[in-house]
Amino acid sequence: MTNPSRSVVVVIPARYGSSRFPGKPLVMLNGKPMIQHVYERAVACRAVSDVLVATDDDRIKQVVEQFGGRVVMVTGNYRTGTDRVAAVARMFVGDLFVDLQGDEIPLNPKLLEDLIEPFIQSGAGMGTLKRMLDTTEDLHNPAVVKVVTDSQGYALYFSRAPIPLVRDDPDRRVVGGLHYIHLGLYIYTKETLLKFAALPTSTLEDAEKLEQLRGLEHGIRIRVWETRHASLRVDQPEDVPLVAEKLQQFEVVKREVGFMGFKGVVSSR
Repeated sequence: MTNPSRSVVVVIPARYGSSRFPGKPLVMLNGKPMIQHVYERAVACRAVSDVLVATDDDRIKQVVEQFGGRVVMVTGNYRTGTDRVAAVARMFVGDLFVDLQGDEIPLNPKLLEDLIEPFIQSGAGMGTLKRMLDTTEDLHNPAVVKVVTDSQGYALYFSRAPIPLVRDDPDRRVVGGLHYIHLGLYIYTKETLLKFAALPTSTLEDAEKLEQLRGLEHGIRIRVWETRHASLRVDQPEDVPLVAEKLQQFEVVKREVGFMGFKGVVSSR
């Protein structure tokens, strides 16, 4: 059980502007904007104290308010979603802050519990999740971020490249238990979050366009836990029909077997 004395604030950074997919948080998926799907699953997690959408766009603000969500305007030139979450952490009281990306839809609130509950017991300053990769296509897709961890569960590296490379396999196929996708959410103590946001952009972060590498390059250890719960991610407009279809499939299964009992074998792509 989560320690009730530790408040956990989920912040969902949501920008309208995107070079690959402008207006992505507002794309409609089965009658709801994507940001609403993400928000509702975060609110349903029993380990969460509060959920906020952080945006700099009035259109997103209005949509969140229309479905009854809490939203805060965070204007300014922030480098990444984590830096926007840190701005919220300076404004709101909270012990732990979860950065849940607005294009990562947890299909079950227990996915968030798989991060929050072990983090509280761990004493770590920063944590995230991984899930086993199951397709070679995802292994080689630069939009799918891979993570490699050490024997204690700390991140060694994150990359858009297919890591680790199996030297003796000329086909470069995915290997179960070796290749893992990194999911788009992080948890921080408030102290670590503010420390992270104060750091300069690192060389690796700039090269791979992965903000978590700023932490690794500056000596912040990132604890990684595995989840078996599914999530869906929208990277570009062509992902929308498939994600909408998988959401609909999930709703059917949820009604048949019960929401909290469904782990879901659904690819993140």
